[in-house]
Amino acid sequence: MARTTTTETKVNGQVVTVVDKLSKLSVSEEEVTSEPSAPGTPETSVNAQPQYSFVPFEPHPGYPKSRISLVNRFIDQPRELRVAVIGGGLSGVLAGVLLPAKVPNIKLTIYEKNHDFGGTWLENVYPGVRCDIPSHVYQSTFEPKLDWSDQFAGGAEIRDYWQSVAKKHNVYQYARFHTKVEGLNWNDFESVWEVTIKNLQTGETITEKADSVITAIGRFNAWKLPSYPGIADYKGVLRHASHWDPSFDPSGKAVAVIGNGASGIQLVANLQPSVARLDHYVRNPTWIAASWAGDVRQAGPQPYSDEQIALFKSDPDAYLNFRKEMEDKYWRRFNAFFRGSKDSTELRERFTQIMHERLAKKPELIEHIVPDFSPNCRRLTPGPGYLEAISEPNVEYIHTRIRRFTESGIETEDGKERKVDAIFCATGANVSQVIPFPVVAKGKNLQDAWNPELKGKSDEHHGFPYTYLGVATPGFPNLFFLQGPHGTGPSGTVPHSAETQLTLLAKILRKVGREGIKSIVPSRKAADDFVEYSDAFFSSTVLTDNCSSWYNGGRPGARIHGIWPGSAGHLTVVRQHPRWEDWEYEYLGETGNRFQWYFGNGWTSREADPQSDMTPYLRSPGEKVELRDVHESWWNLP
Repeated sequence: MARTTTTETKVNGQVVTVVDKLSKLSVSEEEVTSEPSAPGTPETSVNAQPQYSFVPFEPHPGYPKSRISLVNRFIDQPRELRVAVIGGGLSGVLAGVLLPAKVPNIKLTIYEKNHDFGGTWLENVYPGVRCDIPSHVYQSTFEPKLDWSDQFAGGAEIRDYWQSVAKKHNVYQYARFHTKVEGLNWNDFESVWEVTIKNLQTGETITEKADSVITAIGRFNAWKLPSYPGIADYKGVLRHASHWDPSFDPSGKAVAVIGNGASGIQLVANLQPSVARLDHYVRNPTWIAASWAGDVRQAGPQPYSDEQIALFKSDPDAYLNFRKEMEDKYWRRFNAFFRGSKDSTELRERFTQIMHERLAKKPELIEHIVPDFSPNCRRLTPGPGYLEAISEPNVEYIHTRIRRFTESGIETEDGKERKVDAIFCATGANVSQVIPFPVVAKGKNLQDAWNPELKGKSDEHHGFPYTYLGVATPGFPNLFFLQGPHGTGPSGTVPHSAETQLTLLAKILRKVGREGIKSIVPSRKAADDFVEYSDAFFSSTVLTDNCSSWYNGGRPGARIHGIWPGSAGHLTVVRQHPRWEDWEYEYLGETGNRFQWYFGNGWTSREADPQSDMTPYLRSPGEKVELRDVHESWWNLP
């Protein structure tokens, strides 16, 4: 057999073999060193592929000579990609399930500061914590739980569900618990992210490298206490709702709850029956919804019967119909987001009537609690039992602003001090969505670029989460966002949105891995066009009413960035087909030729393997063929 004439060259810092002269290749079948490829086998690790000996022959002397050499690799052998996911909540778990299945040769690491998966459902253990979306809607599309105990599951059951999904799909193998990311620095020479991490058990800080980073830190993860004067002087129990002390017994005590977001509303409703007195401090009015999409929330448990659960388990068709009917409603409520629409007007009238009825014991509260902005300007909160709780004699609804904390309580701007045994701050989290650690690339810090306090300092200081489709941002290569800015639609469901966004990210990572792309970043023009479109869309919605919400980063009148500029169905379509023309690329190698590494030696590993199935696209004559799917599968290639 003829010998292969090769040389070595450096590609992205690694020595690879290239074929110097190549006019014709032959493959030695005796050189196969692994099992034949099975039909439908996807692209896999290069190390798992058969190894072959290529035999070049002399080129035709009169044929034009190329300035490049061929890289001796198969086109269906993607390079290894080190991908770091930051966060182990719902989105992080789904990343651990879907990315290994969708991205060949991925080397995945999930950094999570807590001791286990679960995110907000692991951290929040305050009384009454539960989801205001039905249990059978707030779950993965591919892992249905048939035995939810309640129509609106408590936090612990939701935590257990997502941990069970992680266990079933072996996501724990990728996890680094008790690990907090403290910074990202882009190494432009190596085209990698240097990830600074701290072990929260040992205090050790180290730096690791990743080819790509995906932030999945959640919207409500970085809780913070308010900065009222004197807060450090208070001698009683002081806690944020997201940092609840399970050992605290509120029975017979005087307590204060600051804030009327989802956690504040749940806290008030659940603490009121057992405390001696409850002072509820509220800065802004909010709509208390009767339900989400017609699924009525009641105070207390709403358990499924044993008969219902048995039916779900025994009759898959019955369960599917039940789930489809329930989830369908969450895709149908989009019109209520538009100012002046019939749905929006009817929603305001219905909620106003309900709030009047439930505040019958204290009608004087109506003027302080019913907002002047439209429903959906802030995220709706059903709040079962909340209006009834603040109507009870042991609750004082306080809309006077807080002046300061004292050693024994809270003083309002009218000079009145109210002494309490405990203060619970349900004051939200970092709703600006500014990344909570430095992210530095090419001399710029993403924290500064998005910081609303630095808006206008330069063209690079946007003052809001400036992104391309909520997926990435110009100037920061190989950095992606999962369920961050513009991460979900006003309709639809959170799990579905996370899954479709991960599918888009998988397509990007597959392209990077198999085409020899060392860096990918959206263009400034593409991001500018997206912001311009978003401004045009949001201007006609109730989201731009005069309210403070996590949609606008807690700043009335600020740009909307917490939600997608369109329906959930609209978002799903956008994510289905990446616009590759909106991205800028740098490629492996020193020649600048975009095809040198990607096309490799001109072969696929399958056709070099005499045992492989080269016709996986053929089906049995009796098998039904869905013409829309013909030749669409990325993993099923000759």
